[in-house]
Amino acid sequence: MFTLAHITDPHIGPLPQVGARDLLNKRFFGYLSWKRRRHAIHRPEILTDLRRDLANIAPDHVAITGDLTNIALPQEFEQVLQWLNRLGQPDRITVIPGNHDAYVALPWERSIGQWSDYMAGDTGPGEESRPMTAGDFPATRIRGDIALIGLTTAQATSLFLATGTVGHDQLARLEDQLTSLGRKGFCRVVLLHHPPCPDGLAWRKRLVDADDLLSVVRRSGAELVLHGHDHKFGSASIDSIDGRVAVFGVPSASAIADGKRPQSHYHLYGIDRSAKGWEIGVKVRRYDGRETGFVESNAYSVTLERG
Repeated sequence: MFTLAHITDPHIGPLPQVGARDLLNKRFFGYLSWKRRRHAIHRPEILTDLRRDLANIAPDHVAITGDLTNIALPQEFEQVLQWLNRLGQPDRITVIPGNHDAYVALPWERSIGQWSDYMAGDTGPGEESRPMTAGDFPATRIRGDIALIGLTTAQATSLFLATGTVGHDQLARLEDQLTSLGRKGFCRVVLLHHPPCPDGLAWRKRLVDADDLLSVVRRSGAELVLHGHDHKFGSASIDSIDGRVAVFGVPSASAIADGKRPQSHYHLYGIDRSAKGWEIGVKVRRYDGRETGFVESNAYSVTLERG
């Protein structure tokens, strides 16, 4: 059995020193939101307990589906890299960016590119990761029978928008990879930030080309699609050529309950090949306060039948 931990939207704080010039753009409103409300919701001590819980459980791999920063300050990307280094080695952690990581347009090497070791795909099974650039998504990592396929939906947007886009070229590469990996019998786990099944999601936060992505998954197949973005639990399914695809989202990894969104949770997936296809055991771990840290709050299984 392969164990995969799924965390998302850690919004790592506190904010570094902010200069007036840093706020002469969309960041100004994000900074106000952080100072007024968000700094009290996204708590560094929860992430400390999360790191301790992951160390105790020792999953085979950790997937982080975006929004590691808050307003995409250059210093935030350095801060996140230090946090990732404390969390674990790049070959055990896969990161994809979210909309907050592209809050404003920045050069790749000064922003998301600093996390390349945690995003880069493999050149082949058992081989070293290759250098990463913005055009290298999807980035696929092979771990045993599992293929982790990282997409980016991160893009700088206009004021008050938090939309994402996969894009035509990335979708074409994704379709080729899903088809090839499916023929080889891998359990295909697609990672992206924005929900592909956006029921109840505000228009300004949507994945613009969700219908195109769903069409690719239906034609090519997959087993799991994991996302973040809306700081809530998400559970859906997609009917594909290979059978049902399970879609899961989890709340923010660093949040306390604020009356609108739940407190920090993450999922632990136990992925095992079965006579019918794939058996996915889902364990839900909830932050339960400083005294107890994270506890298991639910557990269930999903069977994905394959021909």
